[in-house]
Amino acid sequence: MPLPPHILQKLCSAAREASSRAYCPYSKFPVGAAVLTTEGEIVSGCNIENASYGLTMCAERTAVFQAVAQGRLGLKVIVIYTPTPFPTAPCGACRQVLNEFAPEAEVICVCDGRDEIRTTVRELLPVAFGPHNLA
Repeated sequence: MPLPPHILQKLCSAAREASSRAYCPYSKFPVGAAVLTTEGEIVSGCNIENASYGLTMCAERTAVFQAVAQGRLGLKVIVIYTPTPFPTAPCGACRQVLNEFAPEAEVICVCDGRDEIRTTVRELLPVAFGPHNLA
């Protein structure tokens, strides 16, 4: 079922708002993400950097982990906002985390420009390793 436009607008607004809370003194690249749960709730997150770069947490993972911490394991859609003229797709680590918790989710990347990326986790990470491999 297609995502209703008013829900997409709420997700985009939540992701954009989350980016305003990003802690990104090193990259100066504030990213926001918002996930839509199967219960219809929106959970957002932002990127949180660390002087030890490997400990940096992307917005996508922050949003997913926040949802999981709230007991929301069913994730349907994730919107990722970047303050750029063109949309930015999730990094490899985020793709793997999305595969863990939302392998069927739609992924929508938006920006300050008119372009957007609409895809799925499966398209972003084909032939992925995940929980289904451990059965």
